[in-house]
Amino acid sequence: MRRVSKITAACAVAAALALTATSCGESSTESSDSEGKLKVGMAYDVGGRGDNSFNDSAARGLDKAKADLGAETKELTAKSGETPADREQRLTSLAEGGYNPVIGVGFAYSDAIAKVAKSHPDTTFGLIDSVSDAKNVASIVFTEEQGSYLAGVAAALKSKDGQVGFIGGVDLPLIKKFAAGFQQGVTDTDPKAKVQIQYLSTGSDLSGFGSPDKGKAAAKGMLDKGADVIFAAAGGSGAGAIEAVAGKKGAWSIGVDSDQAKDPALSKYSETIMTSVVKNVDSGVFDLIKSVDEGKPLSGTQSYSLAEDGVSLTTTGGHLSDIQAKIDEAKKKIVDGSIKVKTTT
Repeated sequence: MRRVSKITAACAVAAALALTATSCGESSTESSDSEGKLKVGMAYDVGGRGDNSFNDSAARGLDKAKADLGAETKELTAKSGETPADREQRLTSLAEGGYNPVIGVGFAYSDAIAKVAKSHPDTTFGLIDSVSDAKNVASIVFTEEQGSYLAGVAAALKSKDGQVGFIGGVDLPLIKKFAAGFQQGVTDTDPKAKVQIQYLSTGSDLSGFGSPDKGKAAAKGMLDKGADVIFAAAGGSGAGAIEAVAGKKGAWSIGVDSDQAKDPALSKYSETIMTSVVKNVDSGVFDLIKSVDEGKPLSGTQSYSLAEDGVSLTTTGGHLSDIQAKIDEAKKKIVDGSIKVKTTT
């Protein structure tokens, strides 16, 4: 665990950066007496804690570290439309404030962590959903395509007419892994099935992860075209898709990253949320924090696969009970290598 030996210098830097930190996100409570204490800095992606999805999954790992390890934490959140420099500044403020590890939630932090990790070699950084070759960075990645394949199997078995849809937040390689696995799972199960695929934004425009209205509109369009199962891998935008599906009799939604049927903001739609493709980001976050606390910080690529329950399908509501055996069969084939899941469509 890294000890903060120059408290005065750290505080001076933190003060100088106060205005920037305020504009870039929100922080949690901090204690002033932090000599020798495990301090964890978390830089969320757009939507932050409370997005009912990806960021919330990371937040659960942070909360476990607070409860189990007594960690002091600080949380900052990205804003839509910010510059790469904003992300660098956010990570720098945490590192120079004595937080170790510093965790960037989402691939959008890749370039920023590459730069900040180099200038802070004594700090361990965590990068979720992307890979860095820096020696002091632990890259926490998941086999999203495998969990999505199982969702595709479920969608094909539950769909009445073989018409299903996939909504991606942004047309990035990471989200395309979700789409590829889902489409393969659907068509392997029902070769006649049709999968509509739509992305809410493109390229560097990350607004598709934080626009529930766009998710709702996209889902309505798919429902109008006959889809009766819709899987949204779109961060906070997925809430809009779930709401739209709930308004269509006989239709199912599939959530992502967190068990969205249990989320307080979405639980009213739980009867139409068939399942969620969970990425156990909390496990990756906690594992990293614990390694730093024990003085043996993780580095390199830490991959969480279906075989290790790094990804899975939720069973809340019992909506999968009639098809669970077929899902388990597909899982077994993925784990033993009989099924190779694609990462691109």
